[in-house]
Amino acid sequence: MRPDLFEAPDYYNMDDLLSEDHKLIRQATRAWVKKEVSPIIEEYAQKAEFPKPLLQGLAELGAFGPYIPLEYGGAGLDQISYGLIMQEIERGDSGIRSTASVQSSLVMYPIWKYGSEDQRKKYLPKLASGELIGCFGLTEPNHGSNPGGMETKFIDAGDHYVLKGAKLWISNAPFADLAVVWAKDENGRIHGLLVERSMKGFSTPETHNKWSLRASATGELIFDNVKVPKENILPGKSGLGAPLGCLDSARYGIAWGAIGAAMDCYDTALRYAKERIQFGKPIAATQLQQKKLAEMITEITKAQLLTLRLGQLKNEERASSAQISMAKRNNVNMALEIARQARQILGAMGITGDYSIMRHMMNLESVITYEGTHDIHLLITGADITGEQAFK
Repeated sequence: MRPDLFEAPDYYNMDDLLSEDHKLIRQATRAWVKKEVSPIIEEYAQKAEFPKPLLQGLAELGAFGPYIPLEYGGAGLDQISYGLIMQEIERGDSGIRSTASVQSSLVMYPIWKYGSEDQRKKYLPKLASGELIGCFGLTEPNHGSNPGGMETKFIDAGDHYVLKGAKLWISNAPFADLAVVWAKDENGRIHGLLVERSMKGFSTPETHNKWSLRASATGELIFDNVKVPKENILPGKSGLGAPLGCLDSARYGIAWGAIGAAMDCYDTALRYAKERIQFGKPIAATQLQQKKLAEMITEITKAQLLTLRLGQLKNEERASSAQISMAKRNNVNMALEIARQARQILGAMGITGDYSIMRHMMNLESVITYEGTHDIHLLITGADITGEQAFK
């Protein structure tokens, strides 16, 4: 792995729109990624293994629930700070950002927003410190883009619930201590349940043979008549809107994170183009390579502006689900296209682990699909502007 020489592009002086605190938080995260992630990530991706030593560092960095209030162990930061942390972590690797996103937006967020005070005090500080690692169970083998069709169910058994079913493509599942699981009650109403690793009948087989997110741990959640205490149901919200609210927070983090991956690919390609000599001059001096690089920085800048405005709306609690969908879809697609163009600039070197581009490209093929596919987000925008839903 080459030295991490990353320099973030800021073509429109975006830093002028950030507070000093925002810039300090970003710099601390960037420095951690350079020191802890970059030197090891290619090795772990090649091995298809999650780098567990990074978990404590993520916790100390405040990447687990950065917007969770201080009283529950979080850092109490705003939404732009959360976004910048996700951007810098994904600049290192999408899989590492996925772990932080899941912990923050899909585990801590629902406990904070929908949980009881006892649940908040019991779980949130340990999740923030990394003592507990969580996962989020929504997607099923037969239900991806249609989560409302889920088959996982629980019944009332007197002093506890009995949970049956399975979830698939779950980040963090193989080593998670706690799962936020969405299941239907006997009336078909969706609820969130907190399932602990120690509960009998709960297993998490790992998913292997992935070509994408290789440094991320993915697995299944199997519930074989698991007894869940009644105090482990999330009381604050039920129905499909509850898990979708969590996904809004996660998709927002992805919109920022994808910019980080795009920045890394652009920075790598720009540096290579200046150094690579062909026909007696650097390839950066050719029109075709300049076209690629100019288009890359243009798209990154547009995504930066889109996402910063979304962060402002999130801070004001005015960001809509459809606005978040637009940013997630646009930015991930942008990052994937930039990864592809950057790989071409590097030629054959672009497919090697000596550079980060091919790893980013493979990772982004998952990011463009998970937490709402590229096409579903397009239809969310379409439904929002027309008032007509085309995917039901």
